[in-house]
Amino acid sequence: MKFKVVVHTAEEGGFWAEVPAVPGCVSQGENMEDLLANIQEAIEGCLSIDVQDPSEDDSSQIVEVAL
Repeated sequence: MKFKVVVHTAEEGGFWAEVPAVPGCVSQGENMEDLLANIQEAIEGCLSIDVQDPSEDDSSQIVEVAL
């Protein structure tokens, strides 16, 4: 899976990045190599969170969608 990452130059030096497709997913690094490793780890962390299963009643169903 590929994600677009918006990379910014940090005022204090280094870089920071955000992932528009994953709200709240941001990271930073002193150089581009560190930033890319850190943002990949951040994406994996954001996507691996456990979400409580919604309750199912007679008028709803739970389905899984793979990307």
